[in-house]
Amino acid sequence: MTSLAAEAPITDAGTAQLVLAAVLGIAAVVLLIAWAKWHPFLALITGAGVLGLAAGAAPGKTIDSFIDGVGNTAGSVGVLIALGSMIGGLLAESGGADGIVNRIVNGVSGAALPWAMAGVAALIGLPLFFEVGVVLLVPIVLLVARRTDVGLLRLGIPALAGLSVLHGLVPPHPGPLVAIESLQADLGLTLLLGLVCAIPTVIIAGPVFGNFIAKRVPLQVPALAAATSGSSTSGSSGSGSSGSGSSGSGSSGDSPVGGRDFVDRDDLADPVNPGASVDEQIGPRRNPGFWAAVLTVLLPVALMLARGLAELFLAEGSTARDILEVIGEPVVALLAGVFVAMWALGHRAGFDRKETNAVLGGALPPIAGILLIVAAGGGFKQVLVDAGVGNVIADAAQDANISALVLGFLVAVGIRVATGSATVATITAAGIVAPLATSLDRPEVSLLALAIGAGSLFFSHVNDAGFWMVKEYFGMTVGQTIKTWSVMETIISVVGFACVMLLSLVV
Repeated sequence: MTSLAAEAPITDAGTAQLVLAAVLGIAAVVLLIAWAKWHPFLALITGAGVLGLAAGAAPGKTIDSFIDGVGNTAGSVGVLIALGSMIGGLLAESGGADGIVNRIVNGVSGAALPWAMAGVAALIGLPLFFEVGVVLLVPIVLLVARRTDVGLLRLGIPALAGLSVLHGLVPPHPGPLVAIESLQADLGLTLLLGLVCAIPTVIIAGPVFGNFIAKRVPLQVPALAAATSGSSTSGSSGSGSSGSGSSGSGSSGDSPVGGRDFVDRDDLADPVNPGASVDEQIGPRRNPGFWAAVLTVLLPVALMLARGLAELFLAEGSTARDILEVIGEPVVALLAGVFVAMWALGHRAGFDRKETNAVLGGALPPIAGILLIVAAGGGFKQVLVDAGVGNVIADAAQDANISALVLGFLVAVGIRVATGSATVATITAAGIVAPLATSLDRPEVSLLALAIGAGSLFFSHVNDAGFWMVKEYFGMTVGQTIKTWSVMETIISVVGFACVMLLSLVV
């Protein structure tokens, strides 16, 4: 974990200069992403340099601080993102995700379908990045909408809500992981509290809002072929460095700019034979089975939850607690999930060792962008901390009697709306409020991470790649997308934060 404060500040600047340096550094990141259309990786590096120089730090010390932050973040968060991507790759390529969706959707009908769609989206959203879940679910949503009279938005909004809530509030997704690492929060406890907040948030932003908005935004079901084509277009652009998530959208960034990651099936290539897609490397597949897929998805979460519960209820030093703390360590839990996925998904789907390796290896290159963004964000955050900006903000918040939870939420909201990036919002907000975490107890630190995560989802609009992706997939106009998707994201943010504040009264 990264220290919350440097052993010695890299500058002796006064409060006014540090505040100005923070404003200039954050403004540089915002302008470079939103106006100059730079990739967040470059924007964060440049912003860190602006911050350090404006704070009066020597260039060498600024560079050292940035590199330390990059290394610490990549070492702790990067490994978890990579392991989660491997599980997600096997889940998608083996047909396990399709099996979960089909089993649940085919088992219900009528008014229960929106609730089933929200549930299945939340389930497969645990290990999958947002856009991968959208690609898997959109064809199902369109097919079910065509075969029933439930309505497209009554099905689509719950599916999108389930995916988005998990992405913003529940580790091992990148945003929550970054906040946990920056604040030194307990991952198991944060996971538990995140799931508690996720349930009512998914219900309100999903089936409840979906039923409300479907009556007010009439939407025809687009042709499935168009959605599939849009998926392919999104994949080719979203996995690159500057695509928008849809052709001709004019969005300023790729999927990581939107704070999410996209993994296209065509990008899952064998590192030994990069010219061949996974479809060319693996033979006919069979569904590995519903329960095998569910076990694979839930195993890492269950192990991390067990660790959190053990630390709450078992005596320190007891054998049971020691065992659960080891197997519930995030890297161990996710590694166990990968091993189980190799058999429960890969082997049962008919993959041989070479084919399984192709999927696992192919899941890594497409996430290079988000790994670099997260690492650079860690460097930016470390310069904030080492310069003493965080301590200045913390002192000001304490003098003004502003709750750390409120401050974290508002900072994340501001940066999210300005940049369109949930990841950048999470990283920057966590760095600013990190010193406040030292005065909070363990549950409050976890709630602070969740408050930042909730703020990072606020009002997705035209500078977010996810906005354009949803618009194209569902065949909506910009106005319709704002009324549906943007409002849904805002509901997720506000309800999630309200849940955090309620939990702060009882934990």
